[in-house]
Amino acid sequence: MASATHPEVAALLARSHRLGSDPRNTNYAGGNASAKGTATDPVTGGDTELMWVKGSGGDLGTLTEDGLAVLRLDRLRALRDVYPGVEREDEMVAAFDYCLHGKGGAAPSIDTAMHGLVDAAHVDHLHPDSGIALACAADGEALTKECYGDRVAWVPWRRPGFQLGLDIAAIKESAPQAVGVVLGGHGITAWGATAEECERNALWMIRTAETFLAERGKAEPFGPLRPGYTPLDADRRRERAAQLAPLIRGLASQDRPQVGHFDDSDAVLDFLARTEHPRLAALGTSCPDHFLRTKVRPLVLDLPPDAEPDAVTARLRQLHTAYREEYAAYYRRHATPSSPAMRGADPAIVLVPGVGMFSFGKDKQTARVAGEFYLNAVNVMRGAEAVSAYSPIEEAEKFRIEYWELEEAKLRRMPKPKPLATRVALVTGAGSGIGKAIAHRLAAEGACVLVADVDAANAAAVAEELGGPDKAVAVTVDVTDEQQIAAAFRTAALAFGGVDLVVNNAGISISKPLLETSAQDWDRQHAIMARGSFLVSREAARVMTEQGLGGDIVYIASKNAVFAGPNNIAYSATKADQAHQVRLLAAELGAHAIRVNGVNPDGVVRGSGIFAGGWGAQRAATYGIEEDKLGEFYAQRTLLKREVLPEHVANAVFALTGGELTHTTGLHVPVDAGVAAAFLR
Repeated sequence: MASATHPEVAALLARSHRLGSDPRNTNYAGGNASAKGTATDPVTGGDTELMWVKGSGGDLGTLTEDGLAVLRLDRLRALRDVYPGVEREDEMVAAFDYCLHGKGGAAPSIDTAMHGLVDAAHVDHLHPDSGIALACAADGEALTKECYGDRVAWVPWRRPGFQLGLDIAAIKESAPQAVGVVLGGHGITAWGATAEECERNALWMIRTAETFLAERGKAEPFGPLRPGYTPLDADRRRERAAQLAPLIRGLASQDRPQVGHFDDSDAVLDFLARTEHPRLAALGTSCPDHFLRTKVRPLVLDLPPDAEPDAVTARLRQLHTAYREEYAAYYRRHATPSSPAMRGADPAIVLVPGVGMFSFGKDKQTARVAGEFYLNAVNVMRGAEAVSAYSPIEEAEKFRIEYWELEEAKLRRMPKPKPLATRVALVTGAGSGIGKAIAHRLAAEGACVLVADVDAANAAAVAEELGGPDKAVAVTVDVTDEQQIAAAFRTAALAFGGVDLVVNNAGISISKPLLETSAQDWDRQHAIMARGSFLVSREAARVMTEQGLGGDIVYIASKNAVFAGPNNIAYSATKADQAHQVRLLAAELGAHAIRVNGVNPDGVVRGSGIFAGGWGAQRAATYGIEEDKLGEFYAQRTLLKREVLPEHVANAVFALTGGELTHTTGLHVPVDAGVAAAFLR
């Protein structure tokens, strides 16, 4: 039986959720909160003082009890006596493990000392834009005094760790009137005797800073509008972004594949339209939480919004080369023999004036959050420039954070990526049947999925099942319509940065004898499956070639592509067309590292949209059996005597694209439980 939640833990979680749900208070996964209290020691039966604090990598807004580290205060405070000094303070993180209570919960973060050493029952450490603006202003100490008086103290920049905890504890002891501190280059910390008092003090600090910046600050902290840099109108802006996204994603994925996110919010566009944006962007971000996700500075296109596309492409390539060289030089300037290896020199943030911001990460959420963090940095720059000058921490200190062994250890604790992580898949006919099963399998293996279907409601339902916009996006696509196909790929570019994996699955089936098959039947069958697959593959090849990352195109063909059956001329002929497209495109696109393969299912009755739409009744009539016996009939005519389900087709798609068959192209995989007449030869 699970033990009841301690009252202090319940209060801590509620406070964390309130603070973390408002982006004005802290960024995603930024900051931490703690509570101290007394609980029964199960070994002695006596009372023991404990501290519950958000563990490493957690998020305040969604924090659960499992995300808390639980430590004994007597042991944590006793670490003062063995502290070896600031040069060896990283050793203290390992010592936290010896302070854990019971199983200890989540891994303690580097900020644990800040919470444990400060003599207050409740402590909140947050990264509000307003507080960081003061922390990153050139005269931040004086501004903190002006803003708060003696109720908030200033702590000069110090990398998070045990010494920072000692520094804050000393301030709390020497300044009993203080309710918190501004941490230079970092954020704020507030405390209180109760959860309510601590939250009240934190919010007072944040809102007071907001008011101070608004009332004290100048009107245009980023300078006047730069001539020629007015944002494009919404339609042109998003069209240009969709054109650029595959190129930029390809550039940002030279070291390792990345998923993209696009942001053209007013705050981003206004920043890029102002005269001071090149200077400020070059200074980079400051708060450790920011640049750990955004890198120390972004790549900024230095051309106006109306520049010719070819010129923009060429300039982005030049700037990317320069960025990589500069980042490698930054690493060499500061790396020591004990530094972790350079993780990659590609930008995480790319800014295009008049268009918006492209951000990148190992998955959609990481890419989106990187963009949110850079927007936080823009807000910080605005506040600091409004009352002073933006002055982030020195480059050497940024390097000490970015290549901190403790951060490297956090990365090592992360789970191994799924096989299709970073890959963006577009599946046609994914609103039901085989396509739906494929979409589910690809998403389960880590891919971001564009759920494409002519039925908008079905597509939306499947996208929601897959986890919503960070996992899947629905697009309404009639594959006979070139404009709708192009629009689907533009959506993919804006949502995820491009496309890596396309499954041609959309189809219908018209089952009639030759003499009953009209020209309209023939044309409709071929328009959807032969022509539709061609159009989708052509658009996919354009995007994949622009990205330069290779890719996969998979055709869901059929056993009927090679097997001649009765009363099936239109369907089987178009499946043969698709099967040969696989061969033709494999031969043509291999030079771009784009692999093209096919899957030949047979007899997929249960869960099939085609069979449910009348095809099943037609085929049952052809074979002289009841429709509900069709799956069993198909199974009995196979070598394995097994019924084929949509999930089996999805398994084959994953087998072709999941990373094991890297040297396979032009292949057709039968998924028919064994139909000898359809053996490829």
